Amino acid sequence: MLKSMMLATLAAMLHAGSALADMVLTSPDLTEGGTLKQAQVLDGFGCKGENVSPALSWSGAPKETRSFALTVYDPDAPTGSGWWHWTVFNLGADVTSLPAGASGSAALPKGAVEGRTDFGKPGFGGACPPPGKPHRYIFTLHALKVDSVPVDANASAAMLGFMLKANTIAEARITAFYGQ
Repeated sequence: MLKSMMLATLAAMLHAGSALADMVLTSPDLTEGGTLKQAQVLDGFGCKGENVSPALSWSGAPKETRSFALTVYDPDAPTGSGWWHWTVFNLGADVTSLPAGASGSAALPKGAVEGRTDFGKPGFGGACPPPGKPHRYIFTLHALKVDSVPVDANASAAMLGFMLKANTIAEARITAFYGQ
């Protein structure tokens, strides 16, 4: 009996691992380990970018996916808690991409919610690290086991993150860099 329980647990772990490995996030605007373009740099705080959310596409989500969420996070920001640059949640399970400039526009899929970022408002906020070492910008797509996340646009990114951790069945990432 113990042996069959261990084999079932191992099979479940292997299946979960394959779901994590199968989902892929891609972008014509970002490359893994590459440098963000001026289009994804903030126009403010002393930075002179275009502040345009990048085009993103994904595939390979687990069949049990009921919705998606996207987060953009800079763990290197000198705040003690990093910096949230964008959160978008309640993207339908049939959504497989966001065009460049989707943030704050009619191009955002119906029902999608942009959450409050560390800039104090919803919507994409581009990179603008202080001078020095380049920062990492982690774009994470979450495949979720729920139709919607039970928070609204005013929820903090930390609260959204809590809900995402509880409901994520697969993730895919692109990490890009930017420095001044």
